[in-house]
Amino acid sequence: MAGNWRVFLCWAALAGAGLGLAPRAALGQLGFPDAIAQAAPNPLADPTVNPGKVLLFDLEARFAQDVLKRGGAAFAEWFAPDGVALGNGKAPLVGRVAIARSANWDPRVYQLTWTPTDAQMGPSGDEGYTWGHFEGRSKDMNGNPVTVTGRFITIWRKQVDGNWKVELDAGANEPGAAGDCCKLPPGEH
Repeated sequence: MAGNWRVFLCWAALAGAGLGLAPRAALGQLGFPDAIAQAAPNPLADPTVNPGKVLLFDLEARFAQDVLKRGGAAFAEWFAPDGVALGNGKAPLVGRVAIARSANWDPRVYQLTWTPTDAQMGPSGDEGYTWGHFEGRSKDMNGNPVTVTGRFITIWRKQVDGNWKVELDAGANEPGAAGDCCKLPPGEH
């Protein structure tokens, strides 16, 4: 047992040093498109890091990369058959089929990216959650860029077949900037 923590600590130190033993994406180091200055968390710098947290960061990284590449179809595929998606101000989507019907975006038209901030594995090791920041990019009818940002939480569960799936994913948009709700158009008092 004493040797196991040393092996993990050595792996963690080498991966954190960037020696290529673990890809950055596998550690939750997802960048936003166009290299937005978003500080990605490093779970290996966290004193509470454990194999469960690293696994959850890895799941999120693979999930996010798949969605960035394949869009809504990939988003739905990561859910358990009875998974639930809670969108900001929208009715809950219950079940992978309902989620797939709603998540029909093309990644060339809409890009959804996210970076987990933290993760916690449950004591049984078969369920955990991640939370962090998301960003959605698209264009309006006039071709102007539209960006929506917010926070998410994803609950992961290990399935009977040994694969991990999303049981619940919820997102909430960031609040508007201070004073945005009460601005008058230019020239009006």
